[in-house]
Amino acid sequence: MVKKQISKKQFIIYLIVAFGLAWILQIVASIFANKGNEIVFRGILAGCMYMPFLGVLVARIPLKGMGWVPHLKGRIRYIFFSLWMPVLLSVIGGVLFFVILPKVFDPEFTSLRMQMEQAGALQQLEEQGLTIPIYLVITFVQAITFAPFINMLVALGEEVGWRGVMFQYLKDKLGITKGRIVGGAIWGCWHWPVMILAGYEYGKEYIGAPVLGPIVFCLSTMAMGIILDYVYEKTETIWMPSLMHGSINAIATLFLFMVKPEYSNLSILGPAFIGIISMVPMLALAVIICLKQSKKQA
Repeated sequence: MVKKQISKKQFIIYLIVAFGLAWILQIVASIFANKGNEIVFRGILAGCMYMPFLGVLVARIPLKGMGWVPHLKGRIRYIFFSLWMPVLLSVIGGVLFFVILPKVFDPEFTSLRMQMEQAGALQQLEEQGLTIPIYLVITFVQAITFAPFINMLVALGEEVGWRGVMFQYLKDKLGITKGRIVGGAIWGCWHWPVMILAGYEYGKEYIGAPVLGPIVFCLSTMAMGIILDYVYEKTETIWMPSLMHGSINAIATLFLFMVKPEYSNLSILGPAFIGIISMVPMLALAVIICLKQSKKQA
């Protein structure tokens, strides 16, 4: 992986494009979300993920050297790390949440049942001889097999900008650990409009809304950013953090279906790994990576 020399001017142009266009799209997406048009909302957000990539192109930052052709000999283990570590952290975080708050767990999966009934999908599920628990198992299997590879193609739009450019620039200016932390915070801020306007990630009725969510989410992106950049540095190919990002998106909402509807305001705590309780395993791994890096530098 070739280290790129990025000028301050290029970096500023990149940020203006990546944030400016993305925030405009997020505002538009939020309008559709508030009108109940989930399909258009999700479609716009998918396009939004390519704004960091567009920022790189507009700033004329070379794409060469990001590791477009993978050379994974001796690094195959990082494919499985990228594919399954988010799942493992999510499961541990979800279990931790429900152990601490057992009354929140819903064995009937009421929220999912209600959503499927409103969408007319529950009857189709039953006609196929499937139950809600079986549907969740199928969803989980998809999240640990092919879904991350599909999501990877969309996540690439962010990873080229974040790990491929922004993290490299900030690490060069601030040092590896500080650069990763600041980069993670910036990455989190990039999501703020859709979080505040559409209730993306935590909803609109969570404890501390609408201020606490964006702050807590930045804490989660700091931890995720450290782990994703670690994978990028180890594999020297932009495809691996993209795969891991795809895995994160694939497993992100699964445990939310296990919360009783009357406790949805606790989403700021979990069970998704962007919650204060459920992100503990991810934070622990991020700290371990930082400490390991510090020992190498000492």
